[in-house]
Amino acid sequence: MARAKSKSRSKSKVEAETQELTAVGATAKATNGEAPAVDDEALREAVWARVQMARNVQRPHTLELVGRMARDVVELHGDRRFGDDPALVGGFATIGSHRVVFLGHQKGNDVEENIRRNFGMPHPEGYRKATRLVRLAERLGLPVVTFVDTPGAAPDAPSEERGQAEAIARSIADLTSLRTPIVTVITGEGGSGGALAIAVGDVVLALENAIYSVISPEGCASILWRTSDMARQAAVAMRLTAREQQALGVIDAVIGEPGEGAHADPDETATRLGEAIEAQLEALVHHDLDALVKARYRRYRDYGAFTTTDLPVRERRERQNWVDRLRAVLDSGESVIGVGEGARLAPEVVDDNEEGRETDVGGRSQLADEGSDK
Repeated sequence: MARAKSKSRSKSKVEAETQELTAVGATAKATNGEAPAVDDEALREAVWARVQMARNVQRPHTLELVGRMARDVVELHGDRRFGDDPALVGGFATIGSHRVVFLGHQKGNDVEENIRRNFGMPHPEGYRKATRLVRLAERLGLPVVTFVDTPGAAPDAPSEERGQAEAIARSIADLTSLRTPIVTVITGEGGSGGALAIAVGDVVLALENAIYSVISPEGCASILWRTSDMARQAAVAMRLTAREQQALGVIDAVIGEPGEGAHADPDETATRLGEAIEAQLEALVHHDLDALVKARYRRYRDYGAFTTTDLPVRERRERQNWVDRLRAVLDSGESVIGVGEGARLAPEVVDDNEEGRETDVGGRSQLADEGSDK
């Protein structure tokens, strides 16, 4: 009953968030006082504006935010296997009174920097660097803070050759069992497994104009409608805005952005974010680690609404072996060896009253030629 009430409240939150977001497209029918109608085009534009805001190249990224909210920042490099990936950064920092290990996707603020950072899309060595750093945090007993801002993992052939899927899966697996508190912040784009690889946290925060989804709107539109022109419609359908994700229970809290957005005042954005992270760390460090790990694992296993039902038990019929099946066919008199169409194993029975007719072994009748002796 409690679970049912919880689902009901969650559904109400989702509906409330959807209504709030679609208010920009609502127009009242003044003539007969009917309920407002939603302008689908206005709704698409409102959601797409959030997507564009999350992708704004002037938004502060991981190193800019950490540099403003933390002190004693020391960046670490390399995965100790292949090399260093500038698309994913990490190291030590002090946020408030807490010494932490931070990780985050790093985009650039111009074309040259974006190319060097691969537009914030990590290669396998980036995720292996993240795995190395979180294991180091566990050994040192330090909390982990991750900053998510990527359209997805690098999809190129060299990344696949170096084990991109394995690196992402290993990162997710290590975070789910990591015996130290984890706070995740969605600062811009949170796209696909490339985001989830470092987004497995005990608490997930998001900036107001951030988005979080299993695939980009363009990718979703290309699959469902066979064209990226439907990206705006896909963005609406996926409910990827921070408020909608909070209503769905994926994000725990949304942090407001100053003025026109985080890019307009990075200092104020970093201050608000630092205060929120510090408050979450204060609450998490006092939790029992075993309970924390179990709750974190259960949180991600419970994503997605579904219903389980018991299938009816079907009586299993015992299969006959080939001898029994052949015997059944023979007993029924059905044709198994075709001498001709409609042939049977047993010869036809001749009607004694029918004179002058004979039947051959193939079941074909012939007229007796009475004058054959002539």
